[in-house]
Amino acid sequence: MIERVGEWIKGIADGTLVPYLGPGVLADVRATVDGRPIPADSDSLILAMNNGKPMAAKLMYEFPRAAMNVELKRGRSAVNKFLVRTYGETSWTRAALHDWLATIKPAYVIDINRDTQLQDGYAGTPHTLVVGISRIGGTDYRFKLFARDGTTYSEVTPAMVDPALPVLFKPMGTPRPQPHFIASDADYVDYITELMGGFAVPTTVKTLRVGKRYLFLGMRFNRDTERMVMSDLIHGSARSAGWALIEQPTDKERRFLARMGIEVVTGRLDELLAAVQAATKARA
Repeated sequence: MIERVGEWIKGIADGTLVPYLGPGVLADVRATVDGRPIPADSDSLILAMNNGKPMAAKLMYEFPRAAMNVELKRGRSAVNKFLVRTYGETSWTRAALHDWLATIKPAYVIDINRDTQLQDGYAGTPHTLVVGISRIGGTDYRFKLFARDGTTYSEVTPAMVDPALPVLFKPMGTPRPQPHFIASDADYVDYITELMGGFAVPTTVKTLRVGKRYLFLGMRFNRDTERMVMSDLIHGSARSAGWALIEQPTDKERRFLARMGIEVVTGRLDELLAAVQAATKARA
């Protein structure tokens, strides 16, 4: 990994390499009140949604399945309220990786988490926020667009997007500036269907992503849901599509990523951040 770090830093800085963030980037985040870890991966989200108690084995398989069960019993609003309470109303410590990215402010980042840490890192920087939506009438699109002027967000149309600004893509949603989430099986079916049809990605992003490579951080690829979303979001990537940093990759992950043209690099996020810090000091 160490030999790759310089190439990754350069690529992120010049916009040719796109950070693609998964739940693992939040592993060091804790609640400021009681120190509990932020629920980010599938199991921790299910437990948090169910008051710390495991659900039936078939529901524990994947968060969208568990969220669908809650939606059927208590309504879609129950899932949304849980996600707003978790990510919009609870105070969390900063992730070290987000602090690093905030020093670079990449021109394009994809973050499949539902928290606001990426947005917080760009709070004082004008940017475009793309938020995934599903099961909403009155539009052919499965995204909402918001422009931040360095102080506040305002909703904009595709024609109003400034292509010179950084783009933060939150396909699974965020509580701010409006709470929209892709969470349950029904959400994912709708979103992925329209993603495959080209209606979940703005035209500016379709243009921006051509020829890009990706650095997958905190991601695992053992579930079809993450694999389907990822393969469509990186459509148009370079032939050599990038790298995935995974501590203990499975054979299934290796095979899938090889088909996608993505090289698996074995390692941990803390090792990456230590190498980044060392490289930064060496250049100083």
